[in-house]
Amino acid sequence: DQEAERLYSGIQSNNSDVKTDSMKKLASLSQDVTFAQEFINRNGLKQIFHIVEEGNDTGEMLAHTLKAFVELMEHDFVSWETLSATFIKKIVSYVNMNTVDASVQQLSLSILENMVPTSRPLFELVKKQVTLDRLLTHLQVTNVQLQLKAMALLIALLLAATDAERREMMDYLREKNIRQFIHKNIIHSSEPLADEMAHYLYVLQSVTLNLCESRMRTSMDPYSQEQRDLLQSLRQTAFEPESEAPTSTFSTERRKSLCAKEFRKLGFVNNSNPAEDLRRAPPGLLALDNMVYFSRNTPNAYSRFILENSSREDKHECPFARSSIQLTLILCEILHVGEPCSETAQAFYPMFFGQDHFFEELFCICIQLLNKTWKEMRATQEDFDKVLQVVREQITRTLSLRPTSLELFKTRVNALNYSEILKLRQTERLHQEETLAVPVLELRERLKPELLELIRQQRLLHLCRGTLFRKISSRRRQDKLWYCRLSPNHKVLHYGDVEEGVQSPPIESLPEKIPVADMKMLLVGKECPHTKEKSSGKQNKDVLELAFSIMYDMEDYCLNFVAPTRYEFCLWTDGLNVLLGKEMTSERTQTDLDVLLSMELKLRLLDLENISIPDTPPPIPKPPSSLNFCYDFSHTEQ
Repeated sequence: DQEAERLYSGIQSNNSDVKTDSMKKLASLSQDVTFAQEFINRNGLKQIFHIVEEGNDTGEMLAHTLKAFVELMEHDFVSWETLSATFIKKIVSYVNMNTVDASVQQLSLSILENMVPTSRPLFELVKKQVTLDRLLTHLQVTNVQLQLKAMALLIALLLAATDAERREMMDYLREKNIRQFIHKNIIHSSEPLADEMAHYLYVLQSVTLNLCESRMRTSMDPYSQEQRDLLQSLRQTAFEPESEAPTSTFSTERRKSLCAKEFRKLGFVNNSNPAEDLRRAPPGLLALDNMVYFSRNTPNAYSRFILENSSREDKHECPFARSSIQLTLILCEILHVGEPCSETAQAFYPMFFGQDHFFEELFCICIQLLNKTWKEMRATQEDFDKVLQVVREQITRTLSLRPTSLELFKTRVNALNYSEILKLRQTERLHQEETLAVPVLELRERLKPELLELIRQQRLLHLCRGTLFRKISSRRRQDKLWYCRLSPNHKVLHYGDVEEGVQSPPIESLPEKIPVADMKMLLVGKECPHTKEKSSGKQNKDVLELAFSIMYDMEDYCLNFVAPTRYEFCLWTDGLNVLLGKEMTSERTQTDLDVLLSMELKLRLLDLENISIPDTPPPIPKPPSSLNFCYDFSHTEQ
């Protein structure tokens, strides 16, 4: 409270040096929650508002002022909705001016990013004052941090917008070629991609794909002329150019009969009324859009698909329409179309930003793959679900390799033919299968304690090396880092805040510590205090799966963690359970134990290759009638 009082006076000083030093120290100390509360109780924020609104300070002084403001607001003592119009106008002006220092622009963008999700009026204000053109200008700078903050604000605006506003914004960004810029200057930049930028690219990908959701959830309306025209265009593209006589010369009945026959060749189940096939939603009208896109953009491939299957025997033909509807549904599931964005995921596909009309182009590749797989499997109509299962596997296995372009995806997915899938399945099955002979099962049980001890040592070693954790607050902010590691003698847990870029800080630089003897309990998931806080709003599934806490002292204090990955979560919860003298319970323990057991068993059974192991041990022969052949060692020779 004395320091808060001193700095409160210091930032009001007429001496510019004293004022700058006070503000610099305030920016540093404001990270501490107790100090922040003391300073805010003295009406400190009002003084900061006053300094910014006056607008006399620039450069370093202004950067320290905004930094202090951001840190103080981070503690959630004051609502973002209380900001005055003059203050917001000033912050917006720093973003829109070219002459302002980059650090001031970064902090200003960060302040606006925090304001946007808070309320609808603030979102509308920021959207109106900071144009998309201005944000795109910031995205094109070489300063990586400024680029990151501009992307953060763009994503915050997209997430807070209504569906109509989001579609309008995405159309404008498409006109401005943001996809090409991201693909060339961010994904393929010489600098490695930061975790936070990877998350924003994942969100941008997710938001773009979710624009397909409305079509996916809309069933076909048989009375809509536009939709019926699209359906008819599929038939006309495939059959009418080769028709010798125009259909207009036929009677109505004959024309209906001919159309029904052609729709059957197209692979519709209900050939007299094909609109019925598209009543199921999802995939709804999205499947029709994909089929029309395929027929218009790759007419040769489309015609070849239809005519090739028309000439096959009935039971061996691959139904184009039925396959397209099911394939669209599979792609929606794989790409999570219509699902809300995760708050921590970073898994975007680089090829997504390398291609306009990504979803439709991906469909064009996959529908041709489906036809190829159908032929390789020599499938009949009864095998339809089996073929789709193989195609799903081909797509997911290829996507897991993260190809950088659709061309590369096409090459790899076509190389992964049905025989390759069978080989991979066989290999995986062999890896999973263990010899189940009784003696081998007994040997497994004997080896378990030794191998579990090995896993315990590895977990403690990992804790000694330590891990970098992110502090995730209620407003999606992930830019604060802290490090935690176990002392080499396994008696003390050291932790403390660290700066971005620090990989493995020495144990002496971590100021906080918890003796292992004081640790009482490990909490995970929903039991953790930081997942129960009201401020976090709608609980995010990902954070719940990665959260754990250590309860120490008299069960009053908790050290809260959110692991960066599921792997780290497993290693840390196992290591802490070992320190608490409890069993390791993570799924990783079982996986590691299975791998080690499998390896150890294979090594021990190498000499028994091709020898069948009996279920019961061979009988022990009866002792001989005379034991006189034994040498008596008790009478040693003198």
